[in-house]
Amino acid sequence: MRVLPLSFAVVLAVASALGGLLVLPGGARAQQQASPGTASSSGGSLSQDDIARMLPSTDMGANAARNADPHLAPVNDSPATPFDAAPIPHNPLAPDAQAIGAKTCVACHSLENVQASHSLHVASFRAGAANTGPQAACESCHGPGSEHAKNPTAPGSIIAFTHGSATTPQTQQEVCLGCHAGGARQHWIGSVHQERGLSCSDCHNPMARLSPEGVLAKPSINEVCATCHKDIMAKFNRRSHMPLPEGQMSCVDCHNPHGTLTRPLLKTDTVNETCYTCHAEKRGPFLFEHAPVRESCLNCHDPHGSNQQTLLVAPLPMLCQQCHTMTRHPNDLQVPTNLGNGSTPDERLMGRACLTCHTNIHGSNNPSGSRFHK
Repeated sequence: MRVLPLSFAVVLAVASALGGLLVLPGGARAQQQASPGTASSSGGSLSQDDIARMLPSTDMGANAARNADPHLAPVNDSPATPFDAAPIPHNPLAPDAQAIGAKTCVACHSLENVQASHSLHVASFRAGAANTGPQAACESCHGPGSEHAKNPTAPGSIIAFTHGSATTPQTQQEVCLGCHAGGARQHWIGSVHQERGLSCSDCHNPMARLSPEGVLAKPSINEVCATCHKDIMAKFNRRSHMPLPEGQMSCVDCHNPHGTLTRPLLKTDTVNETCYTCHAEKRGPFLFEHAPVRESCLNCHDPHGSNQQTLLVAPLPMLCQQCHTMTRHPNDLQVPTNLGNGSTPDERLMGRACLTCHTNIHGSNNPSGSRFHK
């Protein structure tokens, strides 16, 4: 039996496959072409069903996608809505106002229209205007604008997101939370920022693209936080500091500005759990634990910055002497005069002070480590 050349065998296989397709019944071919979610036979382009299925779920309408998945538990705990179903917020200062449509707003606010057209919010609202109607974009956030159109200078005739406006921070927050509820913002109500009267627009600017992400009011999250927390930002200029000025971390690595269960808005339950996120070697468990370490890292360290080594709140050995009175040591208090250039130098104050001998001060797993020597 002669062996067919490889190229001829490939051509024969392709022809057989094509022949099988050609002999399909007409009804089967029509059914194959009309099935939803399949690529068209002419150009091979994706259908709308394909695109909708491939897009990832977001906070906007994520519940619908989750409930449609048979492998996930259904959820109905978030009032978040998709862009094409965003409601017109109620303006308590203009209860009788009616929606007038985005074209009416653009007639006066042409500059704002040019700036906002590049923003994610306006582009998304316009994309969903098929179901929302002509009031999409502007009035989805600012409320119905009929009263504002009649008297543009009347305070409160439109929901404004500025400090000098008549709109209260609570009303401003309700507008944003109408879509951005749940997730990282589930603890916003009752948080220290909410209690201080901050509104979303104090940190965010959805009308302009000033930051790479997060529609922030400034180019970075650190600059936004520095607007109010100037004392904390000054600590990052000290000799020992977190690598935040170098761009290796940001404020939101440890804090959630939208609210948490802790007063300093930590992303974890405790200070130590936050520190262990990076310093896992300090977590333990240890055979011999140092009590102040286990209680809180803040007993010895200032997490933002310090003029002492390793973010310590006081120089060594003065930090240790806040708790230890030199027991089982010569009972004398170490003071700056015991430094090498002082009047009474003492070797116990030189080098790393207490840490020269007690090296594993965070805890020890050595059987002989009860004094944290090993």
